[in-house]
Amino acid sequence: MHTIVLATQKGGSGKSTLVVGLALAAKQAGFTVRLIETDLQGTLSNWRRRRTADDLVVEPIYHAIDIEPRLKMLADSGLQLAIIDTAAGLSAATTAAIRHCDLCLIPARPSVADIEATASTLSVARAWKRPYSFVLNQTPIRGQRIDNAANTLAEEAAHDLTEVLARPLIVMRNDHQDSLAAGLAVSEFAPNSKSADEVRGLWQWIETRLELAATTNVRSDQVVTATDGMLHAAELSSDKTTILAS
Repeated sequence: MHTIVLATQKGGSGKSTLVVGLALAAKQAGFTVRLIETDLQGTLSNWRRRRTADDLVVEPIYHAIDIEPRLKMLADSGLQLAIIDTAAGLSAATTAAIRHCDLCLIPARPSVADIEATASTLSVARAWKRPYSFVLNQTPIRGQRIDNAANTLAEEAAHDLTEVLARPLIVMRNDHQDSLAAGLAVSEFAPNSKSADEVRGLWQWIETRLELAATTNVRSDQVVTATDGMLHAAELSSDKTTILAS
């Protein structure tokens, strides 16, 4: 299993919208996906309540101590991808999520304040030697501000831009917020839009970065559930198998 965390110090960077978009892009590419929410604000949980389809599980985990065992349980059950949405700022839960991830995505709008706010998240990823990349999100369609922001991020990370900046950039369009309000991902709300193309392109970039390969019809000897905050695995009889619900 691979784990992707979206984290940054500043609120309003569009983490939750990106999490939803990437989850559906990954699912459409053939991956089994679980969304994990560590943000008490509950944006993902609210999105899930508005959603009519039951094809994605949003699992709230608010305590840092629960993150590692839960990820291990999901990995043992055969899940292919966990995507974690974190709260703004740094917390024990965010630090634990970054510590156990395969890729930390750091969304930032192309503004000085947003770029400066990435420093603390970057320091945690570096401290735990976790791979990271910036995602320029909510960008204008064009303009020098984008180039300046991209170059500043590269300087902040002290790496070549191609090593630290995910592609493509995600342009600010109403499709993203409208889809979230409807309980959809942008690839469902406006499947032929530029917004959907950009999110699918970002997922393809992640696939390449992590060298992922989807395995369809993943089967497991366990169904992993979480009830009332308790972690447990429901064993199946030896003559039965199940497709992991995601």
